[in-house]
Amino acid sequence: MHRLLFIEDDDEIRLALRLALEDEGYLVDEAADGRSGLAAFDRSEPDLVLVDLRLPDVQGFDVVRGLRSRSIVPIIIVTAQTDTYDMVAGLEAGADDYVTKPVVPKELAARIRALLRRVQLHEGVSAPRPTVFGDLELRREQGIVLKRGEAVSLTKTEFLLLCEFADHAGLVLTRDQLLERVWGYEYLGDSRLVDAHIRRLRVKIEDQPEEPRHIITVRGIGYKLNP
Repeated sequence: MHRLLFIEDDDEIRLALRLALEDEGYLVDEAADGRSGLAAFDRSEPDLVLVDLRLPDVQGFDVVRGLRSRSIVPIIIVTAQTDTYDMVAGLEAGADDYVTKPVVPKELAARIRALLRRVQLHEGVSAPRPTVFGDLELRREQGIVLKRGEAVSLTKTEFLLLCEFADHAGLVLTRDQLLERVWGYEYLGDSRLVDAHIRRLRVKIEDQPEEPRHIITVRGIGYKLNP
């Protein structure tokens, strides 16, 4: 049984979603603010965390960064429907996905299942030989990437995204293909998820992220790994 942590200051929203997720078979811990949320994470080590970006004490972005500094646990941010800036900033802080208010419980449950299933599939993969392209080395069995011999700190989503590119080196992958293969979404996804994670990944693996050598944009189609 998977354990979730829901960090949300609105009591009604927190109660409603906790009950809905418990009906889906999850154990749900709660926190009403950022500091208690980080403390709860350290105590319970949940399998996935939901973070509202508008918290009363600590900005949700800082909570996401705090979680990400501790763990590669999947993180879903909760944001207002019209706050595109918050959504992008939350993803760039290290979140894996987002949902907008008012949250639809069935959609949220589907996103949680997809993220948890992705983690399980990744952990069950046998260990292939390291993949090398340019100054990068991808070691799947260890879940790490080396750049000129130095480890690069990637989130699980960023790592799986790079694995997908490595599996199709030189081939163009559309945003929809990446959403389905990395996030497990066929209909629930948003192409902005892909773009935000590509930006984060480039910052970490490229010498000049604004002029990438590894992950190339193919205008109007998607992205490809330059082998």
